[in-house]
Amino acid sequence: MADPGDVRRPKRLSFPAGFFWGSATSAYQVEGGIENCDWAKLYPAGRACDHYNRYEEDLDLTKHLNQNAYRFSIEWSRIEPEEGKWNEREIAHYRKVIQSLRERKLEPFVTLHHFTSPQWFATKGGFEKQSNVFFFVRFATRLLQEYGDLVSFWITINEPSIYAYQGYFKGIWPPQKRSVVSSLRVARNLIAAHREVYKQFHSLRPDVNIGIAHNMYFFEPFHKHSPLDRFVVALCWRIWNDHILRQIKTCQDFVGLNYYFHGKLMFPGLQRNEKRIVSDIGWEVYSEGIYGILKRLRKYRLPIYITENGLADAKDKLRGDFIKDHLTWIHRAIEEGVDVKGYFHWSLIDNFEWEKGFGPRFGLVEIDYETLERKCRPSAHYYSEICKNNALVI
Repeated sequence: MADPGDVRRPKRLSFPAGFFWGSATSAYQVEGGIENCDWAKLYPAGRACDHYNRYEEDLDLTKHLNQNAYRFSIEWSRIEPEEGKWNEREIAHYRKVIQSLRERKLEPFVTLHHFTSPQWFATKGGFEKQSNVFFFVRFATRLLQEYGDLVSFWITINEPSIYAYQGYFKGIWPPQKRSVVSSLRVARNLIAAHREVYKQFHSLRPDVNIGIAHNMYFFEPFHKHSPLDRFVVALCWRIWNDHILRQIKTCQDFVGLNYYFHGKLMFPGLQRNEKRIVSDIGWEVYSEGIYGILKRLRKYRLPIYITENGLADAKDKLRGDFIKDHLTWIHRAIEEGVDVKGYFHWSLIDNFEWEKGFGPRFGLVEIDYETLERKCRPSAHYYSEICKNNALVI
């Protein structure tokens, strides 16, 4: 007979006071009706989730799910549809969105560039041309002037490494180039754009908080005791994870971490993951990796926000455990002195997943793309309890 004293009691993992619990979206993936950007012809999103018209309904859901923050992007091609011409109606629209967040006591985290650019900007060469950085900085500064009284947290660029790699090296995303030189040039100009926006914003509003959302892999050697495998891992950490953060280390108020990927590497650079658990699109679930990255990020001595973390899981079989396991490792990092101040699950609602279309389902909230009905998945309610209690029970 089992000893009742051996029964394991649930453990409560409390998070710091003032912790931001939220979810994230991006304009092109959810708003609908964006026809004037560089993605629209190649990968049209159509009406998407009609979030542009239904944002209040979606923000009500966010509040109902006990979240206290929301990350979203402002679509540049709406604000500046033609070079130097500002659309006052769209400027007013996003002000209403931000005011709606404030009314619901949801802290806005605003992304300025989430992969999409106005068609006119793309036609001028986009971020491949250094001189075009001016246009992005002008756009960003206009947004600060319009919304600076309502927004404290700004994310200049979402995943600059992914943007440069997918669009200019692999050639999958617009403008579908395949050039090492172009991808490196774009990455350099994105860094320059961030640095300049940082300087402009702080000159106008010294108390503003600015960072990027950086996609980081957790790299580890396939053979732990192999010097060659460890060398490959060190090189990949330096090139993929650390390079951009080192370039902007004096121009960021926080580190934004997007975590999805894990790589077990062996010389000369082959990846050999076990993939015991995978999402609907084959991405490996490896929750421990977020702990390893957070420990490495401590050296920057800045607050850290998990700006994206999620998976494609249409049947919602994995998402609850995914959230629990990642938050368990995040909590461990916090206990060990890492200054993590917020977690944004990707995504609030199902969305248009870039070149993969509407197939992958990343949302806490399911979208019926025929009727546009919203339905909270069980994992949304599970996450809601964590947000409500500022604690995870394991």
